[in-house]
Amino acid sequence: MVLDAETLLLAPRAPELIAAAKGAGLPGTLKGELFASALELNTEICGSPNEAAAALLELRAGAARLADERGLRVGAAGSHPISRPEAQDIADEARYAEFVAYAGVSARRQGVSGLHVHVGMPSAEACFHALEGVLPWLPVVLALSANSPYFAGEETGMQSNRAEVLAQLPRSGAPPAFTSYADWEAFVERFARLGIGADYTRFWWDIRPHPKFGTLEIRMPDQPTALGVTIGLVAVVRELCEAVLDQPAPAYDPAARGLYQQNRWAAARFGLVAELFHPDGEHTARASELAAELAGNRLDTSRTEADRQLEVGRKSGLEAVCADLVERTLG
Repeated sequence: MVLDAETLLLAPRAPELIAAAKGAGLPGTLKGELFASALELNTEICGSPNEAAAALLELRAGAARLADERGLRVGAAGSHPISRPEAQDIADEARYAEFVAYAGVSARRQGVSGLHVHVGMPSAEACFHALEGVLPWLPVVLALSANSPYFAGEETGMQSNRAEVLAQLPRSGAPPAFTSYADWEAFVERFARLGIGADYTRFWWDIRPHPKFGTLEIRMPDQPTALGVTIGLVAVVRELCEAVLDQPAPAYDPAARGLYQQNRWAAARFGLVAELFHPDGEHTARASELAAELAGNRLDTSRTEADRQLEVGRKSGLEAVCADLVERTLG
């Protein structure tokens, strides 16, 4: 997020930072998003979480420096605590104007940010295998990453209001249950052929194959504020993909999508204290227990960054929440 240094409200000046970053020698790129106040940081291909950590640290520092030179601040979170998304300027790009014309108020509400992790896959079928194996664990990842309890100046009652906002988009949540990568591909191509979705990038699922990059793209986590949380989640997601590829492919089970939907809602509502169906579907467990199984000691499995936002907000107000986000983005 790009914020005015004085008010810490969203400022529609991301294009200035993107232009200034060109030729700056950063280990990645600064890109725009739907709102002109949103700044997307993309690393190059990284060989390890440690390499990603170094690149992200440099990218955040570079973005913060460019912002400071212009009387701005940058902050990382799943949502801005105060600013109203419907009041934000849309980025001046044809694809975003087209999206807003199509999705209307659902697009205008998308003042949320997430962490997208691309994991390289050896083949299309391996990608599909990993997608189905990883999917049942994504609500646990969401619970670990929850970082958007406020929206438009209100305490939402959700640990991840971002997950609820994303669900307002068409083609969101879990992808339908397919039997193969070819079935997934045919489904996407049908939408394109009939003029509903141009390509796979117009499917806002929590997880999707990315044929252009040869990756599985995990889109579930809220955007963390602390860099350490970001890197912990990157490591967890990568190891999860590797682990499921070492196991037999999951059985075709369309009914499991119903369990996923319940878990997704519960994780967004309650975070790490949510009661979830275990990924095996045979019993339930506290999200914090499943998170410890996934993350070990990499991440705090007792409280979320949403908990911290709520603690600061209830004690000192939403302006203090914004200030804390900005301070911790580089901490």
